Amino acid sequence: MKIIILGAGQVGGTLAEHLAREENDITVVDTDGAKLRELHTKLDIRTVTGAASYPIVLRQAGCEDADMLIAVTNTDEINMIACQVAHTLFRTPTKIARVRSTAYLTRKGLFANEAIPIDVLISPEQVVTDHVRRLIEHPGALQVLEFAGGLVQLVAVKAYYGGPLVGQDLAFLAKHMPNVETRVAAIYRRNRPIIPRGDTVVEADDEVFFLAARRDIRAVMSELRRVERDFRRVVIAGGGNIGERLAEHLEHSHQVKIIEHSLERCTTLSERLDRTVVLHGSATSKRLLEEENIEDCDIFCALTNDDEVNIMSSLLAKRLGAKKVLTLINNAAYVDLVQGGEIDIAISPQQATIGSLLTHVRRGDIVNVHSLRRGAAEAIEAIAHGDKQSSKVVGRTIAEINLPEGTTIGAIVRGREVIIGHGDVMVESGDHIILFVIDKRRIHDVERLFQVGLTFF
Repeated sequence: MKIIILGAGQVGGTLAEHLAREENDITVVDTDGAKLRELHTKLDIRTVTGAASYPIVLRQAGCEDADMLIAVTNTDEINMIACQVAHTLFRTPTKIARVRSTAYLTRKGLFANEAIPIDVLISPEQVVTDHVRRLIEHPGALQVLEFAGGLVQLVAVKAYYGGPLVGQDLAFLAKHMPNVETRVAAIYRRNRPIIPRGDTVVEADDEVFFLAARRDIRAVMSELRRVERDFRRVVIAGGGNIGERLAEHLEHSHQVKIIEHSLERCTTLSERLDRTVVLHGSATSKRLLEEENIEDCDIFCALTNDDEVNIMSSLLAKRLGAKKVLTLINNAAYVDLVQGGEIDIAISPQQATIGSLLTHVRRGDIVNVHSLRRGAAEAIEAIAHGDKQSSKVVGRTIAEINLPEGTTIGAIVRGREVIIGHGDVMVESGDHIILFVIDKRRIHDVERLFQVGLTFF
């Protein structure tokens, strides 16, 4: 696939890295020559230096015969104009744009072929907000992902000493919980993936990814780690778009406080939010945190635009007694450095956004893609089509499907029924299949599984 990426920032660069490894024809456009040289040095891609929305620059990038344009520069207006130019002058088939401002996102009818022709809108703030919200709803989880409209969830937890399953093989889980259907999709032990089998023994500190129906998630989590009580008191550092949206979602079911350093922004937040307490000050102020009884806080969420403020305020809040801290970190290189120590959960907004973008790049009927382990693996939701003659999956049991190495089928959703992926389950046309792919080099093989042959009409 020929793909043009506008913007060589963290999202654009990470996306280029993902897609270049999968043998796509990638061109990255940016005004920053140094960033482009750095990308070109480590990746087999083309680069073009210039303004992303200029027709001549898009022509140089090969927009005339590109399959897809992904506009992820730091400016909403450039992303929108670039999509307009690509549509009007070059008839680019698929145009994806990152748009942050709610002033644009809330205007109905603005993004359509007869207006601004963008096929897929990506709002990073909303993606991150949803990600944080799910983590707050599932205390103890490192990552929570939804499939099939929320019927199925994939949850990552760290197994702790004292959990009923630690020291036991996975077959014990089925015996111990006969009324709960679940599937362990993968285990990461000392940062290395393990394909789970029935005789795989769970060790303390294993990062365990499991799939289950939404209603059963809590029960399975209790087998892997100590049960944590629901979060009730939430402190949010940073009253930007993410902080505001999170508070808006939580304030009717939780006790929420926002700490914001801008007095003008505090005034705006206090007018827009109903029950949230808005505090003017610095999240790195020990005095302020102590005055607000941070030791009573269930979870402290550092969501400012400044990595240093997020990390330092999180460390301070944890030192002063906050039960758990969640930290937004824009520099992806820092995520692995800080998570698991004083900071319980570190979130990379780039990785959260990448999954939304990859959903629209995958071939076959792929409806959901989530990037896992900072991009080391992917969870994919695909729809099976065709019949036994035209499809490689329909009319076959899971055991009969020739899955690429490092790939497992965790669950199948048929209508509203959730079927855990045991070997004797037969795949039917229309099934939503949730796969876990550890080896990213096998992504194209997975995509080909769900492409219907020419005999299907």
